[in-house]
Amino acid sequence: MSLNNFHEVSFPVPLALAASGGPERKTEVVTLASGAEARNALWAGSRRRWDVGSAVTRLDTLQAVVAFFEARGGRLSGFRFRDALDERSCAPGAAVSATDQVIGTGDGVTDTFQLVKAYGGYARRILKPVAGSVVVAVDGAPVSASADAATGMVTLGTAPAAGAVVTAGYRFDCPVRFDADRLDVNLEAFGAGRVLSIPLIELVG
Repeated sequence: MSLNNFHEVSFPVPLALAASGGPERKTEVVTLASGAEARNALWAGSRRRWDVGSAVTRLDTLQAVVAFFEARGGRLSGFRFRDALDERSCAPGAAVSATDQVIGTGDGVTDTFQLVKAYGGYARRILKPVAGSVVVAVDGAPVSASADAATGMVTLGTAPAAGAVVTAGYRFDCPVRFDADRLDVNLEAFGAGRVLSIPLIELVG
């Protein structure tokens, strides 16, 4: 699926590598009269947040970030963000393989599948794969497929037979937006500067 008001451009990767943050969940916790807890997940999945303000220290970098912020209209438009902690279908640093993640099961008719990544029993939809990084296999054998880098949908040349396991490997970006309409910039001596906070939040389609 596509996201509204989204620009297919990437936040500068060197700055993304210095980001702080990660996934969050929304859980309602009620303490009963007995002292026991009742817990209920309000979100079906997680949503990630980061802050990249600490990475911006040089004046030229600061100017580039301000220009990027202005081009996105603050919180208005989304963009790609590379999460160094979680940016591929396999373990960090490992080579992507066509058998990394199960993305579907053939029925003899369907030839299009959504990229997903499993975290235990939770399957996260991957909406922004890196162009050219997606490889696909059916029952362990590599097959020809095309991937839409804007949606994460993969189309196979032939619909897999009923019961065939469809797997994929890929690298990916997170769709995010700025979580503020204002940047507080602090200019310092000797051509340096910093932004106190640059919050980003994942867009969930």
